[in-house]
Amino acid sequence: MVHSTHVLYDFKSDSHISDWKVVDDTVMGGKSSGNYHLSDNGHGVFHGSVSLENNGGFSSVRHRSESISLEGFNEFILKIKGDGKSYQFRVKDDVNNYYSYKTEFKTNGKWQEIHLKFSDFTPSFRGRTLDIPNFSGASIEEMTFLIANKENENFRLELDQLSVK
Repeated sequence: MVHSTHVLYDFKSDSHISDWKVVDDTVMGGKSSGNYHLSDNGHGVFHGSVSLENNGGFSSVRHRSESISLEGFNEFILKIKGDGKSYQFRVKDDVNNYYSYKTEFKTNGKWQEIHLKFSDFTPSFRGRTLDIPNFSGASIEEMTFLIANKENENFRLELDQLSVK
């Protein structure tokens, strides 16, 4: 039986966003620069620039938590406003796994409600798809937004609410 909607993270003007961490390609010598802050109207804002210099090319922001059961749910719902670019939404069912499960979505410059089915999340490590089953949807311990479009570009993604249904 599928439950109604369950909110995983709801951004508000008094949200404590210190549990969201930016991870850029600088961890491997790249030059990309991502930033994350809370806007005056209470949205999480992930913005910055991606640089392909020094074999770079990505910026991400991630949130780790205790394990959250997703039993009875089958999709993520992202209430976001992007800049017309493509982004990845990645999840980990165990933060100790070296790989993530990812899927891509495109933004249109307006507020959107994007539905992403658990079964569409493929296992990936450093841009390569792994030969293991797709995301089971049993639980998550990490959520990540990542931009890596193989271009030098500025980006901006506003987050309002992350849910499961």
